[in-house]
Parts: sequence; structure tokens; C-alpha cells
Amino acid sequence: MALDDVLFEAEEKMEKSTEVVKQEFSTVRTGKASPDLVAHLRVETYGSNMALREVAAITTPDARLIVIQPWDASNVDPIRKAIEESKLGINPRIDGKIIRLPIPPLSEERRQELVKAVRKLAEEGRIAIRGNRRHAMDEIKKLQKEGDITEDEQESADKEVQKLTDKFIEEIDKSATAKEAELMKV
Repeated sequence: MALDDVLFEAEEKMEKSTEVVKQEFSTVRTGKASPDLVAHLRVETYGSNMALREVAAITTPDARLIVIQPWDASNVDPIRKAIEESKLGINPRIDGKIIRLPIPPLSEERRQELVKAVRKLAEEGRIAIRGNRRHAMDEIKKLQKEGDITEDEQESADKEVQKLTDKFIEEIDKSATAKEAELMKV
């Protein structure tokens, strides 16, 4: 593996880790309705486990309501069950073939819990980024030991990997700060 490949792979993995964390942030409930809150929920239907977005249309007609319209009316009950089993703390209201999810305002205590959850997700993301860094630096060391690159090139590549690490950790921190601010806004 060439040095450029190692650096490219490290950047790609760090970018994916960052995207995963941002996706996780979008599932943390704020006081505002968002299809992302429920789109990832797994629904037991048709003999398999499917994402909610694959079996229903999810809309937000206003800031405090999510409306779920299953494409098949027989999925209303499995969708209700998936919502109730999730840790969202939202009670679904069944209205014929439509499921309404009223989003209650968050209490101060719940906001603090969610901020802690966001911080934990951010730390997991930073750990993943550092794991990507360690892997890349091990690959660079291996290249240097095999004589494919010089010590100067290794040192330069290590600095480049550290720059990437710092960049992606900063991106995660900015996203976490923004999500915390969104959670604390009443």
C-alpha cells in the first residue's frame, strides 16, 4: 500500500466516523418535530425487520407533530409497537390509518439528560477518529520499516494524519455544541 493510499483511507474513514456521529445527533430529540427522530426505527413487518421510512411516509405538518402514514394499513400496529418500544418517550395516537406523534416540550431535567447523551455520542466519535489515526500511523510505520518511505516522509505523513484527526474532531465538537445549544433552547 502506498503512502497516498494510507492517507486517503485515513481521511475517508475519519469522514465516515464523523458522518455517523452527525447522523446519531439527528436522532436525539429536541423539542421540535423532525422525521429523523423516527425514520431509523425498526419495524417488524412482512416477516422481516425494516426501517420505518421503508414502510411509511413521515411528515411534520408543524413543529410539534410527526405524522406517519403507512403504505399498507396492516403496518399500523407494528409501527405503533416500534414507537412504543423505542426510547423516544412519545406516545403514538392512532387515527384510522394514520399515526400521529405529538412532541411534548422537554423538561429542564430531560434537556440535561439529552445533553449528556450528545456528549457521550461525541466522545464515541472522537474515540473512533483516534482509532482511525492509530491505524493510519501503524500503516505508515510499516511502510517505513519495509523501506518504502524515508523517516522524513514518515514524520511528514504522521503530521498530516494528526492534522486530519484534529480537523474531524473539531467538526464533531462543533456539531455537538450546536446540538447542545438546540437542546437547551426553550
